Amino acid sequence: MTAFHASPVVASIFSLIAIASLLLAFVMLGSRWMRHYLMAFAAQSWLIAILSASVGYIDRYPELYVIAILTALFRGLLLPYLLLRIVRRMNVEREIVPVLQPSSSLVIGAISVVFALAVAEHIGTSLDLSSKVVILALTVMLSMKLIGYLMLAARHEAVSQVLGLLVLENGIFLGTQILVPGMPMLLELVILFDLLIVVVCFGVLVRYLMGQVGSTSTLHLRRLVG
Repeated sequence: MTAFHASPVVASIFSLIAIASLLLAFVMLGSRWMRHYLMAFAAQSWLIAILSASVGYIDRYPELYVIAILTALFRGLLLPYLLLRIVRRMNVEREIVPVLQPSSSLVIGAISVVFALAVAEHIGTSLDLSSKVVILALTVMLSMKLIGYLMLAARHEAVSQVLGLLVLENGIFLGTQILVPGMPMLLELVILFDLLIVVVCFGVLVRYLMGQVGSTSTLHLRRLVG
């Protein structure tokens, strides 16, 4: 696998893309504006597409070129476009009542990265993995998962929550591209199309919330109980 026997140049490229993707997750975590979320998610998805193409070229997995193209089209263009249409139609520009302020979210996100690094190093020690890029890939993957969960917990707008799910999934996808680039293409295609279904379902949910309670905040979902 590329990550386990990567040359210094390859490791540097993978590390740079992984760190940039993590920083974009922090952009989403520290902002209230929906457009910032969407722009950061689109940029993050394009970076993952570049990573897939790089792994495909370096490790001679031609099927990863297809995954890179589909990732760029679906995650980098189609999904942000669909979410932007939802934002414009529902006139939801920013998160109104977050559970945590952006500064507090960033602090918790930073703590999550430290925790993820400790877990990744422990896994690396347990499995006798000495490659720094492997530890970094595990750290970024776990960090983005934790940040995605934090966005789900700390944001009430439906669009913010679906972006939390997408960030979480981006973290998993980024990690697999570095650690297991030979993952069957059919499985990766299923994941890509699942994301499209998730966004469509959230679009239906947002329209229902606007029609029934006049808001896109998921806090109003408790009115459906009973």
